[in-house]
Formats: sequence, C-alpha cells, structure tokens
Amino acid sequence: MEFAAWYGMVVGALMIVQWSFFLAIRKVPELKTEPIRIAFHLVGEFAAAVGLIVGGAALLGAASWGKTLYLVSLGMVIYSEVVSPGYFAQKRQWAMVAMFAVLLALAIVAAVFVAGV
Repeated sequence: MEFAAWYGMVVGALMIVQWSFFLAIRKVPELKTEPIRIAFHLVGEFAAAVGLIVGGAALLGAASWGKTLYLVSLGMVIYSEVVSPGYFAQKRQWAMVAMFAVLLALAIVAAVFVAGV
C-alpha cells in the first residue's frame, strides 16, 4: 500500500508542478484557441492531483476515507493517462507517449494494491 500512496502523492505533485510551469511560461495555446475546454480540463487535472496527494497521505495515515478518495482520484488520473498521450502522439512526441504508458502501468499496479484485487 505504501507504493500506491507514494505513487499518488508524487504523481499528484508532479501534475501540479507541470501545469503550473506550463501556465507560467504561457505554453498552453488552448487558453487562446479553446479557453472553455482547457479550463474544464485544468479543473479536472488539478482536482485529480489534489485528490491523489490527499488520498495518498490518508492511505499512509490509515484514515478510513483514504482508500475511497485515493481510488476515485486514481480513476481520474487513469483516464488522463489514457487520453493525454493522444495529444503528444498527434505531435509525434513519442517519449511523452511512452511516459504516459509507464505512468498508466504504475497506476494499474497501485489500483490493484489499494483495491486488494
């Protein structure tokens, strides 16, 4: 369960750092071309990230609600890890596609640990 908790907290933190960095350096062109869609997307990404961080910490602290929050947030991230590589594949950025594949595999392992499947 420790692996799952740390996976969630690290991935959640990295999601926040990554999006904050791209927003700060103005590397999110969709803010101009699709502002409403990207706003909804960012809310979902930040919600998943915060959920993973809080859920992971709750797992480590053995909070009764931690497993539920973690699994819901992990589901959100798994969705993102399945959909997001398409953006990078379209741009032929294969290293990013591979990174998402690794993150997805690790998320599935984390889900199995937490769900006890």
